[in-house]
Formats: sequence, C-alpha cells, structure tokens
Amino acid sequence: MASATGMPEARNSNQGRSEEEPLLGEAGDASQKEDQGLQFNFVIGTAVIAQVGIWILTAMIWASVFVQPLMLFSAHPLLNSAGILLTTQAILLLQPTHTPKQKKQGTNIHATLNMTSILTLLAALIVIEYNKISHGGTHFESPHAILGLITYILFFLQAIVGIAQYYTPSVFGSVDNAKSIYKYHRMSGYVILIMSFATIAAATQTGFNKNVLHIALWAVVVASIITLVGVLPRIKKQKLGL
Repeated sequence: MASATGMPEARNSNQGRSEEEPLLGEAGDASQKEDQGLQFNFVIGTAVIAQVGIWILTAMIWASVFVQPLMLFSAHPLLNSAGILLTTQAILLLQPTHTPKQKKQGTNIHATLNMTSILTLLAALIVIEYNKISHGGTHFESPHAILGLITYILFFLQAIVGIAQYYTPSVFGSVDNAKSIYKYHRMSGYVILIMSFATIAAATQTGFNKNVLHIALWAVVVASIITLVGVLPRIKKQKLGL
C-alpha cells in the first residue's frame, strides 16, 4: 500500500529510470525518445563516436584495396569490412530502444541488418576458401585465419540463436525461456564485435597486407578503440542483467 509520503511511487520512478541507464552516463542519455524515429538511434549519445570509428576503419580498408589492382581476393577484405560495418549499425540501432513498440521495430531491422551482414561474411569466407583452393594454399594456418574462422562460426551461431529466440521461441520450450537468454545473446554480441576487430588487427600481420595493402596495425587498433568507445557506454545495464 502506498504511504502518505508517496515513497513507493518514488521507487517505481527510480526503477523506471534505471531501466534506461547506460553503462556510462545518466538515465536517458542513450535512450530513444518515444516520438523519435529509429534513424536517430544511429547518433544518440556516444553513437557519433562509434560512427566515426567504424567508418574510418571501413574507409581505410576499402581505400587500401581499391588503390591496388583488383583481383578475386580483393573481395575478401571488402566483404568482411562491410559485414562488420553492418553489424555495428545493427547494434547501435537496437541499443537505445526501451518501449515494446521500439523494441519490436528495432529488433526487426536489427535482424535484417545482421542477416545481411551474415550473408556478406559468408561470401567473404567463400572467396578466401576458393582462393586458397585454386592456388593450393594452406588453410587456417596464420593467427588471422584461425581467429577469423572462430569469429565466423560465432557470427553464424549468434544469428541462429538470435533469430530462434525472437521469432521461434518455442524452440526453447517457451517465450519466457527464450527471453531468459536475451542477456547472453547481447553479451556475446559485444564479444564477437571485439573479436572482429582483433581479427582485422591480425590481418595487418599477414604477408598480403605487408606486401600489398599496407594497412597499419596502429590505425586499425585506434579506429577499433574509437568504435568501442562509442558502442560500449551505451550498453543498458538491465539488459545485461546488471
């Protein structure tokens, strides 16, 4: 029962604010307003910083590829960087949502962006494997190749689980069971994003990059850190069960 001082109402208000509290900052700093369209989610809060980082990283890779004569292998870095760009946008889009309507709309577009990313990454994998086979090259020997394979597998598993838990929750026995693993899906998404950047960093140490593309390791690291500085502070604590 509510007291004369209205304290229960105050607690409810505080709880509501906590649900919009990002990892860094105040409640509402990274939340989509009810009258805002989803397109604003790409720049809310620290998202602008993330956009600067991921677009610099993508532009740097594409520029390095296109200043050289194009070949089949050229599609591998182009497709991979495009896939990670799409994944970053999918994360930025969904992070600020908090009302049921926003979450539903955001999740549908999040899934579309991520599925496009998965297809792009799959194409990149096919290109590199065909290139290796046609030239009799060794498979999954370098740190970049091994880390890349692990990251590909995690991307595909992440997509399967994400689609199943939202669109076919009966696979998990019930809607509640599916919802109970949402936080793990979110956590793994951030881990995979970090692994993607680590894979790109490892690519700078391959012979092809050192002899042809000349993408600097420090530049990849800096662009990746800038992206993460924009992405990670927008994490909603309660969405990770914190």
